[in-house]
Amino acid sequence: MLGAVAGDIIGSIYEGNPIKTKDFPLFKPSSRFTDDSVLTAAVAKAILEDGDYRTWIREIGRRYPRAGYGGSFSKWLNSNNPEPYNSWGNGAAMRVSPVGFAFGDSETVLREAARTAEITHNHPEGIKGARAAALAVFLARTGAGKENIKKEITGRFGYDLDRTLDTVRPSYSFDISCQGTVPEAIIAFLESGSYEDAVRNAVSLGGDSDTLACITGGIAEAHYGRLPREIMDEVEKRLPADLLEIAGKFRERFNL
Repeated sequence: MLGAVAGDIIGSIYEGNPIKTKDFPLFKPSSRFTDDSVLTAAVAKAILEDGDYRTWIREIGRRYPRAGYGGSFSKWLNSNNPEPYNSWGNGAAMRVSPVGFAFGDSETVLREAARTAEITHNHPEGIKGARAAALAVFLARTGAGKENIKKEITGRFGYDLDRTLDTVRPSYSFDISCQGTVPEAIIAFLESGSYEDAVRNAVSLGGDSDTLACITGGIAEAHYGRLPREIMDEVEKRLPADLLEIAGKFRERFNL
């Protein structure tokens, strides 16, 4: 899950200032964690505790009211009686990577991914995006090669993964939908040669950079293994103690 968090932090400063190049500093003084990291940690905490995604997302999300949540999610987070709001937004996919690391078979991963999504993002595209992102992490973690991952995700979800970054990048723009984010994030992973390269690919598309890099980063960590020490050092400087503690316990529980 720290691959997702690192991707979020790396992409954070380019969300409002999109770039179309892979040549950029991975971290700047203003690089920070956003709602993507907060909610990824919340899903991990739910898995560690009792599987109650709704409770833990609300509990941990409320600790960080300025993390950058979307308007509809903020209303849900602060409501006395929160209900799903039929969202197809990419928030369903950006927080789901812990599911792909924690569970032992694809059907459980798909079921749990849907559970993380449907508390807020109960639109079919929101659930689909979460399931696809989690399954990609699971397949990468369990040794599936990139071609097999591509084939499985395409077959199950119908995403067009035959495109290349060079064909996507010129016309790609800011897109908060699952259907306009998850396939592109997976393509960024498929064309990568390392964790860092995958995240650079995602940011270089010039869209919702922190979320793209968060989704890509989770899959890349599952495929390439533990993050380079220099990236971990930068993450540890920026992530609050409670979120770091969750990440540490999650890594220990699941031998990551």
